[in-house]
Amino acid sequence: MRVKLPTLGIKVGPSGLFISSGRGTHPDRVLNDYELIVVRKGTLSIWENDVRFEVPPGHALVLYPRRRHRGATPFGRDLSFYWIHWVWKAPGKTASILKVPQLVRLERPEYIIELFHRLLDDQATHRLTPYDASLRLLQLICEVGREPVAGTQASGTSLVGRAEAHIIRHMAEPLSTARIARALRINPDYLNRTFRKFHGMTITEYLHRRKLNDAALMLRESADSIAEIASACGYATPVHFRRMFQRFNGVTPRDYRRLHARAFVNAR
Repeated sequence: MRVKLPTLGIKVGPSGLFISSGRGTHPDRVLNDYELIVVRKGTLSIWENDVRFEVPPGHALVLYPRRRHRGATPFGRDLSFYWIHWVWKAPGKTASILKVPQLVRLERPEYIIELFHRLLDDQATHRLTPYDASLRLLQLICEVGREPVAGTQASGTSLVGRAEAHIIRHMAEPLSTARIARALRINPDYLNRTFRKFHGMTITEYLHRRKLNDAALMLRESADSIAEIASACGYATPVHFRRMFQRFNGVTPRDYRRLHARAFVNAR
């Protein structure tokens, strides 16, 4: 089957993962392209013309072309961030895509990390075509511009916050909607309805996502075995953990760790 692909009007440039050695600062320069920066750890301090940005973890910054960019402070030893450059070939047709705040807190930072790593992995193994790169960039921009789920300011905010706090404290224990409701002395159906209105998902799904996000972090950042990670995240057996991880992430824990073990580090 032959499919006619739409023209995206984007040319994607270099990209990478920067991990600071504790020396240096962002170069002083003026470029003709956009740059998306997503901070993973530490805080990036940077000037754009006469505006200074402080970009903490879980935040994204878009740097605009033909403006002077330079570091405001030296790189901290704990600083790391993803970055990608691009230019619009047809800015009149694509300008609406950039209707996002220049500095924004990410709704799903772990998802952004996944997108970057898949892009960088395909780039490193020469599987990333220019069209694929454009699609990945559009996906990144759409995710950066994602708005909070409707209803997050609803009257149930306090109840949901109490439920989340209980989940965090007891993450390694068997948890369910009924157990959480009993601990909070609230009707389980009411708790689930309020939680779903706030997060757009049931407590059961939230529990799995929370556990698997913690597991993904451990797979990336630790040398613990898959069995140890499964136990730490509250899964009774490694088999159940592998099955749930693959269902939510599309890859097995072993393949996920192998993907994130690739070195995409650069010194800018």
